[in-house]
Amino acid sequence: MQTLSLGTTGPQVSALGLGCMGMSPAYGQTDRAESIATIHAALDAGVTLLDTGDFYGMGHNELLINEALRTAPAALREQAVTSVKFGALRDHTGTFRGHDGRPKAVHNFLAYSLQRLGTDHIDIYRVARVDPDVPIEETVGAIAEAVQAGLVRHIGLSEAGPDSIRRAAATAPISDLQIEYSLLDRGIEDEILPACRAAGIGVTAYGVLSRGLISGHWGRDRAMAPDDFRRFTPRFSEQNIGRNLDLVDALRKVADGRGISVAQTAIAWVLAQSARRSTTIVPVIGARRRDRLAEALGALDVRLDADDLAAVEEAVPAGAAAGSRYPEEQMAYLDSEKKQMT
Repeated sequence: MQTLSLGTTGPQVSALGLGCMGMSPAYGQTDRAESIATIHAALDAGVTLLDTGDFYGMGHNELLINEALRTAPAALREQAVTSVKFGALRDHTGTFRGHDGRPKAVHNFLAYSLQRLGTDHIDIYRVARVDPDVPIEETVGAIAEAVQAGLVRHIGLSEAGPDSIRRAAATAPISDLQIEYSLLDRGIEDEILPACRAAGIGVTAYGVLSRGLISGHWGRDRAMAPDDFRRFTPRFSEQNIGRNLDLVDALRKVADGRGISVAQTAIAWVLAQSARRSTTIVPVIGARRRDRLAEALGALDVRLDADDLAAVEEAVPAGAAAGSRYPEEQMAYLDSEKKQMT
């Protein structure tokens, strides 16, 4: 497994990360035993970066990772790099109620995460969304205090726009920006990636398969569970799903020509952007099962040349996706989308 440095100050991590959100209630029914087995398989394959959020299943995800690490061989457990998002506020129904980036809230969230994870430190700690009511300098400054106390190793950002990135980097060293980046979501290329590159900040890209939409496994008549988050996401709506799957069909032709899967093609495209954009970009794959993990790992052996990349981008042109990546009320929380909304 190739390892990369997240930015100029961040940790060494595997070239592919494992996003654990889907192992908690988000996309419908979960299988705890299979989730833990998938984390173990990822660690065994050399995947070191495990990404979670304290609001995934209201702490369920952190407890799951705790169990997975406790039951993994010591050598694998010690190589894990935990990345934790905090700050999202939810009620008992799971509805999001905003975000809290106040310094005292930072220390509160951190204390609970350390307890649930069963550890004395978190490797990368980041606010899930920039709190519009709190200067980013104050939020990052509070995490920097936790770094000084030995409770956090590195500071990350999530879904931050260029101005917030620059202000955060002027406050304390930032390891990486976690943000959605895929063939369907390329808006970060114009301003956000250059801001990260200028500040020596790496990128951990989530949503690489657009929540399964461009995995090649999504059927046109697929039914979703009542509690599946994607039921409320515009790209999966009845009026948009057909157009988006037409893009997947076009991508499948390219994948078939290379003898690889659609998912591997989409992941390999993101992997190729590190060199193209002169920025360390680590895809974070939300595999919930060992077979999906194995497929994703296969993308590490795929090398797309210039002709391949051109064919992929012709199949899925920038801006071709139908529908936004989040429901309207959640798009309003994205500092990274401020320019597009004004």
